[in-house]
This record gives sequence, C-alpha cells and structure tokens, in this order.
Amino acid sequence: MKIAPHSRLVMIGDSVTDCARARPVGEGLPDGLGQGYVACVDARLRSASPTHRIRVTNMGISGDTVRDLAARWDSDVLALKPDWLSVMIGINDVWRYFEPARRSEAVLPDEFERTYDRLLTRIRPRLQGLVLMTPFFIEPLRTDAMRQRMDSYGALVRGLAKRHAAVLVDTQAAFDEGLAHEASTAFSNDRVHPNPRGHMVLARVFLEGIGLPWPASDL
Repeated sequence: MKIAPHSRLVMIGDSVTDCARARPVGEGLPDGLGQGYVACVDARLRSASPTHRIRVTNMGISGDTVRDLAARWDSDVLALKPDWLSVMIGINDVWRYFEPARRSEAVLPDEFERTYDRLLTRIRPRLQGLVLMTPFFIEPLRTDAMRQRMDSYGALVRGLAKRHAAVLVDTQAAFDEGLAHEASTAFSNDRVHPNPRGHMVLARVFLEGIGLPWPASDL
C-alpha cells in the first residue's frame, strides 16, 4: 500500500465526502467520519491492518465548489498537516450551471482548473502523496448535457493529477462499469448523491488507487 503506517490522510470535498461527518473536524468513531465512502475507506484500512494506525480525517462540506475549498484551504487542509490528501470536487461547480436560480454560482472550466491548480501547488510540496478523485454524474447516456459537462471537468482533473504527480481515481469510470449492467437508481436516487452501494463503489476505487486491492489478504 502506498500510504505509510502512522500517516494522516485528509479527505476533502463536497456533500459526497461530507455525509454528516463531525464538526469542526471529522474524526473518531462511530460517526465522526460520516456515513459515506470516507468511513468505508477508514473501516477497510483499520480492518486490513490495525497496526498501521492511519489517521483518516473527513473535511467535506455539503454544497462546496472549488471556490469554497479555496476559502477554507488554510484552515481545513494546510493547518491539519496531512501526509496524504484526497480531493474530490467539481460536482457542484457543474450542477449549479443547470440550476437557473443559482447559475451565477457555477464555476466555469477556466476558473475551476486555475483555482484547483493553485490550491494543489500550495500543498503538494508538503505531502507524501496526493489523490485526486474525478467528479461524476451517475448517468449512462453520455450525450446527456450534464454528463457531458461533468466529463469535461473530469478531464481537467486528470490533467491536474498528471501535473501534480497525484494518484488519479476515476470515479466516473467506476460507476460506468456498474451502469453497463444496472440502472442509475442502483447507485443513487438523484444521480449525484450515492446510496450505500454507490459509496462502496467510491471506497473500492479509492483503495485500489492507493494500492489496497478489494479484497486483499494483507497490505
């Protein structure tokens, strides 16, 4: 596994990451990490090798865009001094574009990439490792307008992952595998917020990205 024993892993993002995590810092048991993929990742790490004692911290906030991450980067990332950082952002940046009453809150591609790049540039030299998770839309029709736009933001994240030597976790590809066999409702009621099964998909591909196959006999 890529994450060394006794490391601190901070996971930041929007509602998909948040999932009712503890405030101000999402840590601890039983519910400090929320009820989504972050808690699943923590449970797998702890059960795979309790002696590694990897400290997982959930800093997701529902509704966030990359602008919001920028506003809280110092307090919610830099101040926590993570060894590893995982970021999944972009869903609200896209979604707002399709909400007429909130379209001004949408983050257009140039600003999204520029802001994200600036944040990663600030933190990358301090990290042992970085994970970037693509935004996703659990919609099989690739010509759907929101799916197309989400895919374009996913491409920006792939470019940022390469630029910053990050582990790329392609969440959209993972959901597409499932969508080849089942309807989107198997993973989410609104195609954005995963149900428990959808969160397990996210946890699985994250763990595969950091070198802990699912399942694995050891680290």
